[in-house]
Amino acid sequence: MAAIPLAYLVFLAAPVARNSRGAGQAVGYAVLAAFAVCWLAVPLLSSPGRPLRGFWPLYTLLAALFVAELPFAHAAGFVLCVFLTILIVARLGVWSAPVVTGFALAALLVPVAIPSWHVSLQGSFDAVTPIAIPIAALVSFATFAILRGNQALAAARAEVARLAAENERIRIARDLHDLLGHSLTTITVKAGLARRLGEAHPARALGQIAEVEELSRRALAEVRAAVSAYRDVTLAGELACGQELLRASGIAADLPTAADMVDPAHQELLGWAVREGLTNVVRHSRARRCTVRLSPSAVEITDDGVGAPAPPGNGLRGLRERVTAVGGTVDAGPLQPSGWRLCVSLAPGGGT
Repeated sequence: MAAIPLAYLVFLAAPVARNSRGAGQAVGYAVLAAFAVCWLAVPLLSSPGRPLRGFWPLYTLLAALFVAELPFAHAAGFVLCVFLTILIVARLGVWSAPVVTGFALAALLVPVAIPSWHVSLQGSFDAVTPIAIPIAALVSFATFAILRGNQALAAARAEVARLAAENERIRIARDLHDLLGHSLTTITVKAGLARRLGEAHPARALGQIAEVEELSRRALAEVRAAVSAYRDVTLAGELACGQELLRASGIAADLPTAADMVDPAHQELLGWAVREGLTNVVRHSRARRCTVRLSPSAVEITDDGVGAPAPPGNGLRGLRERVTAVGGTVDAGPLQPSGWRLCVSLAPGGGT
């Protein structure tokens, strides 16, 4: 990926050949090659164990190579400022604006100020480089902002997944202990009693064995029911996971702590609505606060961010299909002065 922008250096080959002769031409090409090698070394600065070390020395070297190239490429040498702009924006973000402005002005005015280059102000402007520099800065800023946002979201998701897995492990262990502890203790006691009664009272021993069999069947059914429930989407579970997801993403969460008020027939579908709504808040809204409100047959999710992307994605479309299939409605749209609202309403008493 770092090598792709180097194709832009092709535009310097002709100016070097036009403005230099003999050894000077060879030096001009050598400076370009050195610049390319140093540019390819930039990704190494963020390698594991050496994050961002050596940035400024390498940046200074690239700037020096840019200055060294000017006598050989003349005005076209300011193309190298595009590369310097990308690096400084990646390092300083919005604080790089003065440097980027300086590059753009230098690309516009310096060729005019050197008489031997024979460049007019209009010609300097027509060279596009003074425009390309701020455009490269804006594109780089947006790209790096998206990359940082995706990295933060990926880290938040990984942390939420880890916490959810740990909580689920604890919950399964607790529930299995509650389900099986009493049953296995009773089975052990009755099996020991049947063994002791085996010779003296075979009829009573058989009765105890029959009870052990019944207890075993009941415990097996309870375990199967518990495991099946873990595979379902539950409203309470999505609220708990959503609380962690919003917290990890730096969004203040105002979520219900219980879902008892919601009709049990609606719990799973409203759980899907909460999952989709909170996922969109984290992905797209850039919100500072998110609120979830529940009623017996509806859920409303609001935030104070910039809204959802247009057109809606597959997640919201799939949710709308689910809700429409059971006679419900989905109302999604922007709020004034800012924010987004998702409201899912289901028919009272209807099934999912």
